[in-house]
Amino acid sequence: MTKFHTFNIHFWLKKSSIKNDGTTPIYARIWVDSKPSDISTKESVHAKHWDDKADRVKTRTKNAKIVNDALDEIKSLIKKAYRQLKDENRPITSQSIKLRYFGKDKAVLTCKDLMDYHRENELHKLAPGTAKNYNATEKYVSRFLKKEFKSNDIPLAQINYTFIVKFENYLRTCPPLSKSRPLNHNGMMKHLERLQKFTTLALKHGWLKSNPFALYQLKYEEFDCPFLERDELDSIMLLRISQESIRLVRDVFVFSCYTGLSYIEVKNLKQCDIVNGIDDEQWIMVRRQKTKTPVKLPVLDEAKAILEKYADYPSEENNYSLLRMFSDQKINKHLKKIAELCNIKKNLTFHVARHTFATTIALLNDVPIETVSKMLGHTKLSTTQKYARVIEKKISSDMTKLKIKLNNSKKEQNYRSTAHDHLKIV
Repeated sequence: MTKFHTFNIHFWLKKSSIKNDGTTPIYARIWVDSKPSDISTKESVHAKHWDDKADRVKTRTKNAKIVNDALDEIKSLIKKAYRQLKDENRPITSQSIKLRYFGKDKAVLTCKDLMDYHRENELHKLAPGTAKNYNATEKYVSRFLKKEFKSNDIPLAQINYTFIVKFENYLRTCPPLSKSRPLNHNGMMKHLERLQKFTTLALKHGWLKSNPFALYQLKYEEFDCPFLERDELDSIMLLRISQESIRLVRDVFVFSCYTGLSYIEVKNLKQCDIVNGIDDEQWIMVRRQKTKTPVKLPVLDEAKAILEKYADYPSEENNYSLLRMFSDQKINKHLKKIAELCNIKKNLTFHVARHTFATTIALLNDVPIETVSKMLGHTKLSTTQKYARVIEKKISSDMTKLKIKLNNSKKEQNYRSTAHDHLKIV
């Protein structure tokens, strides 16, 4: 049911705030359902030159036309703010109109408005690594609008299921923003996921009437991140490196292989994060950057050796970080060089270290998956199972143990059945 409001605007003199030059400020008063809100017009006039009936400066007064034109413009903008709120089905009060007039409640009517609103009001709530990806999504959406609609912008109402399907098809065929980083399937799904977050924001604010993603399902392909075998990790640890920057990258990578910490967690690691654990040994106790869940794990000797190697690094200049970290792009570039030197044919990135810790360091050394999950800071065991794959070596090791147990069990049964064969009944 449509709700009708009484709406009116009039101008008045605020006689309690007379200026030094004897003029009185002119205010606009917005009335909605008998409730007022006042707006300063930034104009003023001598009281004797004000026409109360016309709500304007008397026409024969000096500069009357300039001031009256300014008041007409203000009235027009207030009416525009009222119409916008009405068109959006937003709550209409004198205060909401005032906020819209000042742009503090900016109208979000188009696709570009929505992306601008998200950038200005929501982006700062995200982690820097997550926030930076939205810029690429905005660029792809803008390019799609130009290609599909021959326009820089479209009304929000045009974002529907068809829009999403066409955007997905566009992502599959369009040239990538960077030639060195072509769009794969999961990359496309990530852009659609961010678009979905835009539209969800619009739904929450009432700028969209229906959910365009209601019948659309994001489908990610399973990605099996590589990990290092024991001999591959050893070859990296024993590699003689003359270039200091590459040597540093090797060391922080190995540190992550023996702790399972992510790039940002290693970067933020400080002395206060190394504490005496329940066994009086050194433990790392931090919170995961993404989920804020606590991470508690003993410091293995290999990781401890690296911390001791760089014991002189922490200082006020580097915010007392324990290890020096380059940008993730530079680290991954150096890791490619290290993989080449060690003749490792895998796509070596810093994230491989986390998978190596879960699989090669922990699982293959019979650490229960529940314990691995706690050390990785996962909230669900299913997340850990993606890291700690039950690989062929583990299957072989477990089956070998099973064979030994079964053989021992057979021998014991044979012994019992033949132990009394020499006894005869007399």
